[in-house]
Amino acid sequence: MLYKPEKLRIDQSEKFARKHPHHHESMFRRRDFTRRSLFQMAGAGLAGSFLAGSLAKDAKAAEIARVGVTTQNTAKNVIFILLQGAISGVDTFDFKNIPGVTPSNFNASTINGTAWPAGLLPKLATQLPNMALVRSMSAWALVHSLAQTWQQIGRNPAAALGNIAPNIGSVVAIEKDPERTPSQVFPTFVALNTPSGPGPGYFAATYAPFRVGESAGTTSAGVPNVTNTAGQANFNTMFSRLHQLDDPLRLNSPYGTPLQDYDAFYKAAQGMMYNPTVQNAFAFTAADSQRYGSTSFGNACLVAKQILAANQGTRYIEITVGSWDMHVDIYGLANPRGNNLYTMAPSLDNGVSALLADLEASGALDETLVVMNGEFGRTAAISAAGGRDHYLNQTVVFAGAGVKGGKVIGATTADPSTNNITTTDYGWNGSGTTGPRFVRPEDIEATIYSAMGINWTTIRQDDPFHRGFEYVPFASEGQYGPINELWT
Repeated sequence: MLYKPEKLRIDQSEKFARKHPHHHESMFRRRDFTRRSLFQMAGAGLAGSFLAGSLAKDAKAAEIARVGVTTQNTAKNVIFILLQGAISGVDTFDFKNIPGVTPSNFNASTINGTAWPAGLLPKLATQLPNMALVRSMSAWALVHSLAQTWQQIGRNPAAALGNIAPNIGSVVAIEKDPERTPSQVFPTFVALNTPSGPGPGYFAATYAPFRVGESAGTTSAGVPNVTNTAGQANFNTMFSRLHQLDDPLRLNSPYGTPLQDYDAFYKAAQGMMYNPTVQNAFAFTAADSQRYGSTSFGNACLVAKQILAANQGTRYIEITVGSWDMHVDIYGLANPRGNNLYTMAPSLDNGVSALLADLEASGALDETLVVMNGEFGRTAAISAAGGRDHYLNQTVVFAGAGVKGGKVIGATTADPSTNNITTTDYGWNGSGTTGPRFVRPEDIEATIYSAMGINWTTIRQDDPFHRGFEYVPFASEGQYGPINELWT
């Protein structure tokens, strides 16, 4: 069924959605490669299929069509933070001080004109000058797995090409691959604290996310198994012998691309071996971890900062923090130690505030776009179970790469008696041709590409269905586009 969201009026976006229904059924379960399974290929216990060098043939194979657009081209890197489980906006980024509902120790405040829960997110309050809040976003669906995937691939997972669609990070990886230098050994796309999710789609495994850690978490020891028990000299000898025996099958392989890819995987894993730059970027001290909150999410934010500082080819980092799925006891009244805002918010507050502060101090924030949002929002009213249920309206946070901080795009009101959170002002002019409307996941995707200097209207002709794969669906028709108001 097609969901009909709250709206100011029936605009072109809503008419388009009715013509092209955004179904709720999820069929998206992408296979992905783990660090363990792929670094074992190198005989070193280290997974590195994503660390391969350029597969120029992928780019050459695609006949590409584009509409002439002007990109923002302000970002060198992207850090995408997924608030898995759908955070409550009225308690955080679209804060509403609801009498009789909002806890008094949230310390409802107005900071430079922005309503904010200074008691819940005190450190992020100091970062408001760097952050832009887009409060007029509406998800297309209210199913967790479907909507999470939608946010990460920028399209309907149940649509015709949804099952082969790459992660936004994989698109960035294939577009930025020609810019890599021979000395850069890190993967272009890294996923931290993210054990699963959309991968490279129909793209080559080179452009898949490199998921760090056995469960994609981060540890103070860094990436494991970057040395061999036989010693570096013996390892190099074994690697050389491997090539002597296997090169006839690896190079210009009679068995095609899969075995040639294996050769690239082995070389990439070797590049990570005995490399102090790897440990310097992926390892961290207890003191640094404490600055970021001493949590798995905080550690991921810390490592993300270090990876970008290493300048070893990584351009897109995805970090997941959750769960924010708080249908029950959202304020911890029944179980203060359970999954509630008081137990979850400090991790987010410490991790993101330290990340933004460190990026700003080093100057890296000027060239790094930080995007943070969940899969959808939550209701204004507290349920009988003491939680908030699913709702389409949500807020997206942007920072860095020239984004004008301290601003709010869009406005909403909350009516706890009806659960409604109603958008009263979209705050932007749509994709340029659609006029004022809701921000959609496709628009977020286009905004990321524009910031990275990537033409979001690109249509590749190398997909296995030969339908033409659009980076952003219907963007060439002007249906979706970047939120340029972030930079003005």
